[in-house]
Amino acid sequence: MRPVTTPDNGDFETFKGDIEAAERRVAREIDPGARALVIAIGVFVLMLSFVLPHAGDARGLDVLTGSEAAIREGITLPSRVFAWLALVFGVGFSMLALLTRRWALAWIALAGSTVTSFLGLLAVWSRQTAPSAYPGPGIGLIIAWLAVIVVTYQWARAVWARTALQLAAEEERRRQVAQQQRKGLLDGLDDDRGDADDKPGG
Repeated sequence: MRPVTTPDNGDFETFKGDIEAAERRVAREIDPGARALVIAIGVFVLMLSFVLPHAGDARGLDVLTGSEAAIREGITLPSRVFAWLALVFGVGFSMLALLTRRWALAWIALAGSTVTSFLGLLAVWSRQTAPSAYPGPGIGLIIAWLAVIVVTYQWARAVWARTALQLAAEEERRRQVAQQQRKGLLDGLDDDRGDADDKPGG
């Protein structure tokens, strides 16, 4: 019986290698498209919120550093944790993910921003329920919280779009492998039939 090797096998292996290389590239990178602009604007607004008052005379920078203004306005732990997480994930990891287009960084930015969004709600609520001697939530805190929500939503859409693309690439690769296996099986049956016909008395 002749070995089942056809010229198409080499072409398929090359095509299969291209698909696998594309899958690996998709697994490492993201393409947020137009969402990148929205995320960049959200990051800029979030950065701007740190120079605006978060509570009374305490700006976002005061909340981060725990300055005298923050102490005077009675800044509590939820506000400080929210400010730091917004800076680290909403600004830091979001900028890194936009610049590098790395899948892992996008996931970190999404996860961190999601947690930050809930902490923003807690920070706003803690200012609204603060004793009457202390001011309520400032415009900077409200803007920061909304900006983090927008960034989180856009990262979620970007991550989901990349996941759908990867699943489509994997499905295409499985389809091509199954098709090539069926073709190889049919070629093998044809070769067996040809060998039988070539035998004397066949």
